[in-house]
Amino acid sequence: MKNIYGMTFDELENYFALQGESKAASKAKLTYNYLYKNNPHDYSKRISAMLERDFSFAQIEVQRREVSPTAEKFLFGLQNGNSVEAVLMRQSYGNALCISTQVGCGMNCAFCKSGNTKHNKKVRDLLPHEMTLQIIAAEKILAEKIPRVTLMGIGEPLDNYENVKNFLEVITHRHGRDTPARFVTVSTCGLVPGIKRLMADAIPCNLAVSLNATEDSTRSRLMPVNNAYPIAELLQTVREYSAVKSKKTTLEYVMLGGINDSDDDAHRLVTLTGGINCYINLIPYNNTDLGFTRSPPERLKSFYDILIQGGARAVVRKEFGGEIRAACGQLTNN
Repeated sequence: MKNIYGMTFDELENYFALQGESKAASKAKLTYNYLYKNNPHDYSKRISAMLERDFSFAQIEVQRREVSPTAEKFLFGLQNGNSVEAVLMRQSYGNALCISTQVGCGMNCAFCKSGNTKHNKKVRDLLPHEMTLQIIAAEKILAEKIPRVTLMGIGEPLDNYENVKNFLEVITHRHGRDTPARFVTVSTCGLVPGIKRLMADAIPCNLAVSLNATEDSTRSRLMPVNNAYPIAELLQTVREYSAVKSKKTTLEYVMLGGINDSDDDAHRLVTLTGGINCYINLIPYNNTDLGFTRSPPERLKSFYDILIQGGARAVVRKEFGGEIRAACGQLTNN
C-alpha cells in the first residue's frame, strides 16, 4: 500500500478522478492542505475513509536524537529494519534540515563515512514519502516549521533520481508544504547525466556539486565517480546548468590536509572555474576514522586568499554538529 506522503499533487488528482470523484483537483488541494498545513476545513469523513482504505498514513520512527549548540541529529527507523540520519542545522537566516536520500551510499568517496562502502554500503533507495517524513518527523519533535531543506545526508540524490524528483514536487507544491524552491538544495558527487536531467526537467532547486580536487588523478583517488565523469566534463556540465538556470551553482571543496590544499591547487581552481556562474564552498574536513586530516587554519586561509585574489567567489562553510558526528561526511545508518 502506497504511503500518502509520497503522492505528488498530480498523482492525487488522478487518483480522485479514477475514483469517479467530481472536482478531483479541488479534492487533491483539500487533501494536501490537510496533510501538510494541518487544515481540516471541508475535509469530509467520506474522503478521509476512502484515503485510509487505499493509502498508508504511517509515519517514521525517531530512534535517537542528539543535540549540540549548532545542530540536532536524528536517527530515523524505516521499514525492514533500515535506518538513516538527518541533521537540523541552526542558521541565523533560517534553519535547514539535511535529509538522506538512500539507505547507505554506493559512491565510495574515500573521505566520507556516509559514502564509504566499507562502513555504509548502499542498501536501497529511499521512496518519496520516506524523504518527506524526515521533515515532518523533525518538525513535530522541534515544534517548529523548518524553512530550508538540503539533500546532503546519506546517499547520492541523483542516483535515486525519480524518487527525489517526486519528493521535490511534493514539498514545493503551493497547496502542500510550499517550500520555496530557492530554499531547497540538491547535492551530488558529480553524476553528469543526473545534472542534465535536472536541466531537462526544469526542476528549480539549487545545485551543489562536490568537486574536492583540481586534478583528475587526485579526484579519482578520492571519488571513484571521477573515472566516469572527469573534472573537465563535470565542470562543462556545471557551466551549462548555471547558464540554463541563471543561478549560481555551489562547488563544494573539502579541505584535506596535504592532499588537495596546496597553493597550486588554489590557482588551478581559479582557472578551472573561470567564467562559471558559481561560488566555491570550502569545507573544513570533519574527522572520521578514514585516515584523513583537515587542512591547518593557516593553509585554509592561504587557499581562500588565493581564490579571492584570483576573482573567484568563495566562502568557508560554517561548521555544524561535529561534536555529535552530525557534520558533513560523518553520517551513518546507525
